[in-house]
Amino acid sequence: MALRIVVDPNVWIAALITDKDDAATVLVARAVLAGDVTAVVSPHLLAELASVLARPKLRRWITPEDAAALVSDLTAIGEPHADPADPPARCRDPKDDYLVALAEAAGALLVTGDGDLLEMEGPKPPTVTPRGLLELLRP
Repeated sequence: MALRIVVDPNVWIAALITDKDDAATVLVARAVLAGDVTAVVSPHLLAELASVLARPKLRRWITPEDAAALVSDLTAIGEPHADPADPPARCRDPKDDYLVALAEAAGALLVTGDGDLLEMEGPKPPTVTPRGLLELLRP
């Protein structure tokens, strides 16, 4: 069984806007789309990703059609989970609390580049950067 991960939407956005073909975020995205790891998704996570991808400032990197296709692909290949009800306040940015609760509920690793999530204190799910995930996946 593949490693189960919750991918913060910021990782998907970073993968789209990077110019380096070997950047960690790009390689994480490829691992998910190839099925090397299992992406845990929820309605909130997919809606957040779709909302960010719809922003006009991202048109330089992705068309609306390709953005919709990415969200559709993640919906199809991701392991669906319900949104955690009323996630407790855990990190500096309360908008990220759902990611922590989702990773905990799914027993998944949280992959993020967000300092608020990486620097959380107290109990939290295992949390790594995209580069950290790649190191875990190395044979």
